[in-house]
Amino acid sequence: MKGLVVFSTAVILLLLKDSTASLFVKGPTEIVLEGDSVTLECLDSESEMNMSSVYFEKLSRHNSMWHRLDTYGYAYYYRRCLWNDADVTREDGRLLLTLARVQSWSAGVFRCVTDNTTELDNSSKPFALTVHYLREVTVTRASVGMLYRYLAPEDELRIPQGDNVELDCSTTASETPFYTWHKEGEDYIIPSSKLKLKHVTKENSGKYTCVAQHPSVSSLTKKHTIKLTVLPEKAAWYESTTGHVYIILSAAAAVLLVIILSLTAFLCSRTRQNKCNGPIDDHSQKKPIYKTSMESLNSTTGDKQPLV
Repeated sequence: MKGLVVFSTAVILLLLKDSTASLFVKGPTEIVLEGDSVTLECLDSESEMNMSSVYFEKLSRHNSMWHRLDTYGYAYYYRRCLWNDADVTREDGRLLLTLARVQSWSAGVFRCVTDNTTELDNSSKPFALTVHYLREVTVTRASVGMLYRYLAPEDELRIPQGDNVELDCSTTASETPFYTWHKEGEDYIIPSSKLKLKHVTKENSGKYTCVAQHPSVSSLTKKHTIKLTVLPEKAAWYESTTGHVYIILSAAAAVLLVIILSLTAFLCSRTRQNKCNGPIDDHSQKKPIYKTSMESLNSTTGDKQPLV
């Protein structure tokens, strides 16, 4: 009885081994950056599968569905629109997926699948492709409105003496970057994305640089420098960056007001003109015309009923 159980178990394991797909995806082992060229290859660990029946799929981030990358239809246009540099080739029995100049949206989960439905598991294990990137750094003044951020100069900030200044350094990256601040001519470094200066004086004037460092890729570094100018106490209000923004907003509001008043005056003028002209009033048609009247036309009929 025990021997029968062992034999049955061995047969089941053998069947499972024969009916389980041995596909796997081979990809880059080094760090992948934006702009690199990446090649994925689908392989069979037992070298027995016909690669002509195998294809690549990618997991969609939007609907969590797998999409085939080498066929027409939705998946084809999905790939062509978002991955115009992707190319699936079959060379000498090899199945390759080449991604030329990968971008952040090229990252994701891939797998290769066989059309052989007799396989118990006809797909490979998922392969996660990570693309590292670091965007340009922006420096904005904290606690201000969106209009201020768009209208204020990016590289210069003019502040009245005695004001408080808080600058926020930000960027987007594949991983949360490290931020540091330093002032030109000074040795200190502030390990933070925010720079806070209270009751600024002339000594605070200078160039401040924010550096963003990718945590996994030391070569990915971006920086942004902003010039801080502290105005003297007797400086006019419009000399500051805030005053400059107020002037722009006031000018835009004045132009908008002029446009609104002009349109209103034009519409009122048209309405008044239409009222003055009025509808056409033909008084000659308000009384009936008889045959014997002076307004009648020559006729051979003898009735005296009104013509209209």
